[in-house]
Amino acid sequence: MPTTADFLTFTQWSGILTLACGALTILGFVLQWGLRFRMVGATGFLAVLTGGLFALSLVPLTRTVIPGAIPYSLVYDNGGSQTVIAVPPQVTESELEATLRQAASNLYSYGRLGGVDNQLTIRARTILHPEPNVSLPLFLGQVKRSLSVRDDQQMLIDIYPESFAQLP
Repeated sequence: MPTTADFLTFTQWSGILTLACGALTILGFVLQWGLRFRMVGATGFLAVLTGGLFALSLVPLTRTVIPGAIPYSLVYDNGGSQTVIAVPPQVTESELEATLRQAASNLYSYGRLGGVDNQLTIRARTILHPEPNVSLPLFLGQVKRSLSVRDDQQMLIDIYPESFAQLP
């Protein structure tokens, strides 16, 4: 995954290409070239591309890696205060805690609407199949974190032992 430093390098090269294309566009107008208006479009596109690359060089795109966390998939996200992730049924309590911490860090965004309590709630669930053609969702735990603090040290992690007792 490209880092912010990579995007800054891409921005520099895209800026140089934009300036060169702009110089060719001006030269096209001076010399009355037939493709001068196409060059205006190409220069404008390169300018927008350069601006986008510059914006990506300002915002970190890294994911947090917590030791002991397992891969999860995002099942539900309302874009505000509620999300649900899915974990495999073979998860242990320590793996679930680390995974909830990782999900809380990765799913944090300044743009989320927190509602009344300004909290992001992430629930972890798995699917059990007690008999053929029957699926039972089982919630294993949840984490609540603040949406106003990036590095929330007061996350509330709840693990449901009664749910772990139902796992195979």
